[in-house]
Amino acid sequence: MQDQPRYEAYEPTTFYKDGQSSRPLVENTVPRGERFLREDEYFWTGKTGGGQSAGGRSVPTGTGTQSGGGSDVQSGPDVFPIQITEEVLLRGQERFNAYCSMCHGATGLGDGMVVRRGFRRPPSLHEDRLQTGDASAAHYFNVISNGWGAMPAYADLVPVEDRWRIIAYIRALQLSQRAMLDDVPADKRAQLANGATVEPHGGGQQQD
Repeated sequence: MQDQPRYEAYEPTTFYKDGQSSRPLVENTVPRGERFLREDEYFWTGKTGGGQSAGGRSVPTGTGTQSGGGSDVQSGPDVFPIQITEEVLLRGQERFNAYCSMCHGATGLGDGMVVRRGFRRPPSLHEDRLQTGDASAAHYFNVISNGWGAMPAYADLVPVEDRWRIIAYIRALQLSQRAMLDDVPADKRAQLANGATVEPHGGGQQQD
């Protein structure tokens, strides 16, 4: 059994009448599984061919790069292939805490528990070069999917839609550190003026 006859892909053969070792797909069959039905290229990859519009969304073309730590960060406007809702942000927060916070920390400062134990510190998500416009949502999708520096790829752990949800939550984290008074709902500003803590929508406690 050690030496068995086999064919390389597309190697000619006399075994089949058409002379091809690679067999054609069975006629009148329908493929199953998400990998065969990826009509929305941007949703699945964060990229589009030639930067063309994907699913009716305006996708940036010719995005530039900005150098950071010896690596290029894809810049450009954020384009999300899913609608951002409170439910999406809550799911993104839950997935961020499960897969990202051990390195990036709960607030995105790069002070997660494994970093405190000696693992390489990631950049703070609040650096200027990683903000909206300087690092696109597509850049974050690529990092989560394929890894970046010491960070491994998470494509086999985090489903595609959850990657976009995590990115949406990262934007919320970044906004939380750069928000202005005008960003606070009018009915909450009085609490800030009195030195009170403004509870996030839906209740819950605010982390220090």
